[in-house]
Amino acid sequence: MSESLAQVMFAIPGDIEAPTGGYGYDRRLLRLLPSYGLDARHVALPASFPNPSEVDLATTERLLAATPADARLLIDGLAYGAMPADLIQRLDRRIIALIHHPLAFESGTPQARREALLASERAALALARRVVVTSEATRRTLIADYGVAEKSIVVAEPGTDPAARATGTGMPMQLLAVGAVSPRKGYDVLVAALARLPTRDWRLTIAGALDRDPETVGALKAQISAARLDDRITLAGTVVPATLERFYESADVFVMPSRYEGYGMVLGEAMARGLAIVCTTGGAAAETVPDGAAIKVRPDDDVAFANAIAKVIGDNKLRKSMRQASWETGRTLPTWNETARRVAAAIVGIHA
Repeated sequence: MSESLAQVMFAIPGDIEAPTGGYGYDRRLLRLLPSYGLDARHVALPASFPNPSEVDLATTERLLAATPADARLLIDGLAYGAMPADLIQRLDRRIIALIHHPLAFESGTPQARREALLASERAALALARRVVVTSEATRRTLIADYGVAEKSIVVAEPGTDPAARATGTGMPMQLLAVGAVSPRKGYDVLVAALARLPTRDWRLTIAGALDRDPETVGALKAQISAARLDDRITLAGTVVPATLERFYESADVFVMPSRYEGYGMVLGEAMARGLAIVCTTGGAAAETVPDGAAIKVRPDDDVAFANAIAKVIGDNKLRKSMRQASWETGRTLPTWNETARRVAAAIVGIHA
């Protein structure tokens, strides 16, 4: 390690190559933090978080306790919020928590488990020296619901990469959704909405992992079949970047029916390509996209979502205006270097 670089150990649970927004954010930080004076090292934690076994918690403590005592410890919130406070205290490290979205806000979480996660994450966050969040909405949530001191929070929105402007297809109208199939993503609401538009000429592609929640995937497939939409909806699963780029290129409208998003990185990717957007107001999504680029509706409202889709695909002038607003906003979004710079500043600013 170069003597000029401060050391940060970045603890991340599970497969760091997983194709999700959160893991993508983490990978970018590991790659870019050295440019800002940090020697970033990956510490791989058990994949069972946020529901770790006692054995996995013991493994986690052993791994984190083995990090250099003078290093800063950056811990992904998927693990940090589920760590017992006494474990964190025993580590005696300068800890920075990275919160993509609060664990208790994951849709489908039973009430008792949600309350336990609220308590666990609140206690854990009280022990962090800094808390990095990916949106202003999450910052406000942590202050209001978790009692985190405003001065300890740093907002570092996800970056976007330069992208070519999407050309679309038009006939049939191509709808694109991106993200793993899970209850929080609200794809059941999207299918219910599209079932209300049988006479419209549309096709939907959902690009996202199908192995995260088999029960939800099975229910979604059954819902699609029951609505007789098998020939119009494609569950593409996890795709390689080149294929995802083709999906974006041929899309006419980007749809995101999520019940909650800590930021909604795919919205940034859609705007980087100038796509018209229909999304929900769940979490930070309402603020991520400007009104001119999207029609936004409440989460879990399939009627409103159907009406919004029908309006966008049925009005060429409106869609063109939305695409232009999306493209212009996409030119102003932060780069990944800007994101890494903000996180690095938060880490370096912690003193002994």
